[in-house]
Amino acid sequence: MSSIKQNLNEVRHDLGAQVKLVAVSKNHPAEALLEAYQAGQRIFGENRVQEILAKQPLLPSDIEWHMIGHLQTNKVKLIAPFISMIHSIDSLKLLIEVSEQAVKNRRIIDCLLQIFIATEETKFGLDQVELSDLLTVIRKSPLPGVRIRGLMGMASFSDDYNLVRQEFRGLKVLFDNIRNDFFNDQDSFNELSIGMSGDYSIAIEEGSTLVRIGTKIFGSRY
Repeated sequence: MSSIKQNLNEVRHDLGAQVKLVAVSKNHPAEALLEAYQAGQRIFGENRVQEILAKQPLLPSDIEWHMIGHLQTNKVKLIAPFISMIHSIDSLKLLIEVSEQAVKNRRIIDCLLQIFIATEETKFGLDQVELSDLLTVIRKSPLPGVRIRGLMGMASFSDDYNLVRQEFRGLKVLFDNIRNDFFNDQDSFNELSIGMSGDYSIAIEEGSTLVRIGTKIFGSRY
């Protein structure tokens, strides 16, 4: 059985230097995260606020915690003091709450806007009209506590890799258009969070800068 360190090294080799790895640590104990940390991993992604709150005090303070799952507005205040990036902003209401809680904590929180690109209706995300409306609002009335860093999307859960590639490619086109239309003077709008354990190689080919990988790192050993 391969170790977490070996798994990390294999994944990093696949990613190269230009793509950042978010180690998805949901359902794994702090001990597993510490093993990954000791192997050099610093960015960890969690789906649930409760898990982040349980693990964060047990692990080194230089870890970057990324919230990658659906986030309810009433839970933003719990992670606002320390969260590094929220990948799953899917409404203006949520973005406003993140900004307000960040200001209370004298912080600016990096955020990605989650875009709905999959065929399954169970996934969350903004459509293109909602995205444009949100960006128009915050261009007129900027939110001081957040910095929009880019977009996130989850492809269809499918063995049809042509479909997955098409979804990723479409999001990259949208990313480029949004950057030109709304962020052409902001170099910080530079992150595209696509790709998971089963499709990250396609995501990298289509322009991913952040991949969210759990199973290939932590496996089912815990």
